[in-house]
Amino acid sequence: MTANGKIFLPGSKSITNRVILMSALSDGETLIQNYLDSDDTQQMLRALKKLEVKYKVVKNKHILIKGSNHNFLNKNANLSLGNAGTAFRPLTAVLAIMGGTYHLKGVNRMHERPIKDLVDALTQIGAKIDYIGNIGYPPLKISPGSIKCNKNINIKGNISSQYLTALLIAGPLCNQDLKIKVIGNLISKPYIDITLKLLTQFGIRYKNNEEGNFTLSASSRFKSPKKIKVEGDASSASYFFAAGAIAGSVEVSNINKSSIQGDLEFLKIIKKMGANIEYLSDSIKVSKKRKLTGMTIDCKNIPDAAMTLAILALFAKGSTTLKSIASWRVKETDRISAMEAELKKLGASVLSTKSSITIKPPKVINNNIVIDTYDDHRIAMCFSLICLANKNIVINDPDCTNKTYPNFFKDLGGIIE
Repeated sequence: MTANGKIFLPGSKSITNRVILMSALSDGETLIQNYLDSDDTQQMLRALKKLEVKYKVVKNKHILIKGSNHNFLNKNANLSLGNAGTAFRPLTAVLAIMGGTYHLKGVNRMHERPIKDLVDALTQIGAKIDYIGNIGYPPLKISPGSIKCNKNINIKGNISSQYLTALLIAGPLCNQDLKIKVIGNLISKPYIDITLKLLTQFGIRYKNNEEGNFTLSASSRFKSPKKIKVEGDASSASYFFAAGAIAGSVEVSNINKSSIQGDLEFLKIIKKMGANIEYLSDSIKVSKKRKLTGMTIDCKNIPDAAMTLAILALFAKGSTTLKSIASWRVKETDRISAMEAELKKLGASVLSTKSSITIKPPKVINNNIVIDTYDDHRIAMCFSLICLANKNIVINDPDCTNKTYPNFFKDLGGIIE
C-alpha cells in the first residue's frame, strides 16, 4: 500500500479546550473558529452548560461563547467529565478558586489518573477539596474555601503539565498578586507554552522571571479577543506525517511551521530518521526519501506524538529507543505497558522501563493481528499505520478515536491506495 494525498487537519484538542474555558471566563462574547468537535470538547461544553455558561454552535464549524466575567452562575453542580484530562484538571482549579460546591467525577480510568499534586497546590492557598474515593485520585468534592493567593503556590512539574496549565488558567480568578513556583523538572513544556500564548490573547500576561517561576498581578482579568481561530492538531497530524514517511507523500493542511504546538518537533525527528519535509504556506508535506533509521529519541517535549514514533520503529532499520515517556503511565491507559503488549503481537522485540521503551522491528511484521486499544484513541490511530506494511490489521473499538478525531479513519482511508 502507498499513502498519497492531502488532508485538512481538524482543530487541536489542547487548544480547543483551553480556549473554550478562557472564553467562558472572559467578558463579552468570543467566536471560536475551527473548534474541534470531539468527546473531550463535548465534556467541557456539557460541564460549562451545567455551570450556566451560554454558547451556541455556528455553521457547524464555529462556536460562540458568552463569557461569565470570572463568575459562573451555578454554585452547586455535579459534573461528569468522562476521561477528559483537559477538562477535569483546569475545571478543578477554576472551581476551587472561584468558589461553590461541586462534585467532579469521570469514568473509571479517570479515577485512576493522579490529581494529588494539583489538589495539594490548591489547598496551599485555602481551597477546600476532598477525595470521595481513593486519596490522590478523582472523584472530588469542592467546597467553598478561603482563598489567599498572597503566597507562593508550589506545584510539582514531573507528573503532568496539565496541573500547571490548570493553575495558570485559574490564577486570574484570585484577584490577588500570585506567584507559582514549579518544583523539579517540568515535563511537556511546549504544552505550557501553548497555555501562555493563548492566555496572552485573552489579556493575561504572566511574568516568567526565571525557569519555573510565574507571577501575575492582581489586576489581571480575562478579556475576550472577540474572535480566535483554532489551528490544526499537531498530535493528530503525526499519523499522516508518518504515513508519508513510510509509504508515499502526504500533505497536511491547516497547520504550518508557525504553529504554537510543540508536537511539530516530531518533524525534526523523522527528518533525522530519513523522511523528507516541506513547509508550505498553510500546510506541511512529508514524503518517503529512504528507509527510515532507528535512533534514540528524547520525547520529553512530545509525549503524544511519541506514540507514532513507536510505530515508525517497526518500519526502521535497527532499534529505536523512546526516552522520557514516564507520563505515558498516567494517560488514558498505561501506554508503556499497552504499547509493549501490542507491538509484541506484531513480532517486535520490546523492552520497557518506567520511563522508556526500546523497539527492535521484526524481519517481517506479523499478519492478521488484532490490536486492543484500551479505550485509548492514540493507540487506535497509530496502529492503523501497520496497513502500510501490506498487512491486515483489526483495530478493536475504533470508535475510541471520537475522543479527539471522530473522522480519523475516513481521512486515513482517503490517502491510502
